[in-house]
Amino acid sequence: MTSFTESEERQELRRQVAKLASSYGREYFTRQARDGEKTTELWLAIGKAGYLGINIPEEYGGGGGGIGDIAAVCEELAAQGCPLLMMVVSPAICGTVITRFGTQAQKQRWLPGICDGTATMAFAITEPDAGTNSHNITTTARRDGDDWVLKGQKIFISGVDEAANVLVVARTEDARTGKLKPCLFVVPADADGFGFTPIPMEIVSPERQFQVFIDDVRLPADALVGDPESGAGAGLQQLFAGLNPERIMAASFSTGLGRYALDKAVAYVKEREVWGQPVGAHQGLAHPLAQSKIEIELARLMTQKAAALYDNGAAGDLAAEAAAGEAANMAKYAAAEAACDAADRAVQAHGGNGITQEYGVAGLLVAARAGRIAPVSREMILNFVGMHSLGLPKSY
Repeated sequence: MTSFTESEERQELRRQVAKLASSYGREYFTRQARDGEKTTELWLAIGKAGYLGINIPEEYGGGGGGIGDIAAVCEELAAQGCPLLMMVVSPAICGTVITRFGTQAQKQRWLPGICDGTATMAFAITEPDAGTNSHNITTTARRDGDDWVLKGQKIFISGVDEAANVLVVARTEDARTGKLKPCLFVVPADADGFGFTPIPMEIVSPERQFQVFIDDVRLPADALVGDPESGAGAGLQQLFAGLNPERIMAASFSTGLGRYALDKAVAYVKEREVWGQPVGAHQGLAHPLAQSKIEIELARLMTQKAAALYDNGAAGDLAAEAAAGEAANMAKYAAAEAACDAADRAVQAHGGNGITQEYGVAGLLVAARAGRIAPVSREMILNFVGMHSLGLPKSY
């Protein structure tokens, strides 16, 4: 029977991650961002403590846990004011795909660096003209002798400047059908022909977004993830294997941000006095903050459900993966909505102080708002729920 409550071990993990993250805190995070610096020190500390690869098998340097564990790490970092987007990308998406589908040699080559943080892996799927429709990806890979040659563009790719490698989604021609099929390749970030330029963003974060240019990048045969003889649907299966962890992690990222915003607001309205009493005594402030508490806890519960369904489902069991996918989409939607509301209410609770740099809550508005857009928009989740959960006709 699947349990949606967390074990004492998971709760202790949360406490230890929160303790580690609090030693850095929001001031460190925003200072690094505004100074154009990275949070490498924190990233490596998470890896050294064994939290970065907690979802990856022990034989490759990980903790042998599940998505629920790495999601807990992601949430507690964000709840301490250090929301690290690469937690979603490197251990959860890339680590999961390589663990499930990589050859033994590929696992030994790439997973240890993901676990200790010394060889972070980015993920490149989104393209300028494809947007949410991944079926329209035009980045292609062609055979040239024993090598592969990749060509195309990607956009809104996180942390390429911090990554040793990038897991790139491309398309190859299936020799048996003549049709283009998705395949995943691990590309060294310093490979010849692989370039990237930063996209100026309003969000306050040390992790940057990039447009990526892939100009005839030559790769060895073993850069293709998995066994090349595994069939025409293997790349699609690999791609979908990373989507549920991505949504679960995005939900945890949002609930952590929401918790941080709410904590800031509550602390402020307890201390701020007007008309002889703390402003938190007024229902106009107390009720919205109470609403956020409820909304965040509901989103956290849905996220725990999604993680439990994913971790307890047998890989390749389509029914189990469908149930986990439904829950992961719902969790991601609920968490993003809760985070946006919490950030907005935190700014309002601070009054004029809410839009100053000193109090550090205005920046949460953009950070939380990104959760409604990426990695999948709230509208596409509603489409998914309408079609798959409610059985309504497809609308797109």
